[in-house]
Amino acid sequence: MLPKKLYKKLDGRKDNNAFRQLGSDSNLVDFSSNDYLGFSKSETIFNKAHQYLIDKNLKQNGATGSRLLSGNHSLYSQVETELSNIHKSEAALIFNSGYNANIGLLSSVPQRGDVILYDEYCHASIRDGISMSNAKSHKFKHNDLEDLAEMLKRVQHDKSEVYVVTESVFSMDGDSPDILTFIECCAEHKAHIIIDEAHALGVFKTGLVQQLGLENSVFARIITFGKALGCHGAAIIGSQDLKDYLINFSRPFIYTTGLPSHSLATLKMAYEELVATDTIRLLSESISFFKSEIKRLNLQELFIESNSAIQCCIISGNENVKSVAHQLKDKGFDVKPILSPTVPKNEERLRFCLHSYNSKQEISEVLGLLATFVT
Repeated sequence: MLPKKLYKKLDGRKDNNAFRQLGSDSNLVDFSSNDYLGFSKSETIFNKAHQYLIDKNLKQNGATGSRLLSGNHSLYSQVETELSNIHKSEAALIFNSGYNANIGLLSSVPQRGDVILYDEYCHASIRDGISMSNAKSHKFKHNDLEDLAEMLKRVQHDKSEVYVVTESVFSMDGDSPDILTFIECCAEHKAHIIIDEAHALGVFKTGLVQQLGLENSVFARIITFGKALGCHGAAIIGSQDLKDYLINFSRPFIYTTGLPSHSLATLKMAYEELVATDTIRLLSESISFFKSEIKRLNLQELFIESNSAIQCCIISGNENVKSVAHQLKDKGFDVKPILSPTVPKNEERLRFCLHSYNSKQEISEVLGLLATFVT
């Protein structure tokens, strides 16, 4: 039996129509997964990874321990070197997930007396990592450079390090900050910028920071493999000194079992496919067509402006947005409702995740149905 106070919290979620339940696989048209390039279902990647392990005689199911004990098998150093080369950085350190990477970085790097400034819409993993830090933290208005600049002026003093945290593509809005101007502002105030590229990697090839040629201006990048790369794990990209520090002080890295060799072999082959693939172009075409259909159907006012694979339609109220999602599901489309408290109350939304394999017909049909449900 759960304690009564826990039942009360569950009942509160049900009363607010925000009760979460696990779903199951379906044959619906996918507008909900983070598998933007279809890599999670790629037989080419699967077969290449399997053959690679056989050729290298890496027939092992588990890592056997943390990386500092017995789990640092040979593929780790090879893949981390490849990641640093691909992402044009001194070093890369692999973590077991994007959540672990953000917690591991933000809980250990900012010290007591330091200051963390973070975008108010940052992911829960970023906020959780910040909450575990001994540094002071303040949020700035979403993608608001003026608000950030004012805060930087107020917190600047000689003995504090200042860290500014944002995302290159925000997971619940799909929008992006003006990265170049953010970096210039941080440089002016000698602040270290940390950018989570979870939803940019693969969608914008090796990420928006690198696309802009700004990789040397960023203290750390967090890249996640469970989205467009269709794999598992994440990495922190930065200097060799940062890598050394994390190996020594990042508790989520130190005290967890390493990834098995087949996870790293899959990652290696996913990056090979990323370099050679044409699916990024197909995804870009899907995004452009989706946006053109929004305009054709006069739905612009409902959607948050985004050039990414995440396109969000604001439908206020948990009950309302769940109802529209169910209607789309009945017609064969999997589009997930994002409810409060995950997003602010009255900013509930349908989140459309676009993929290289979504056809124009599917996009036109799902948006046509949406138009009939919301107008």
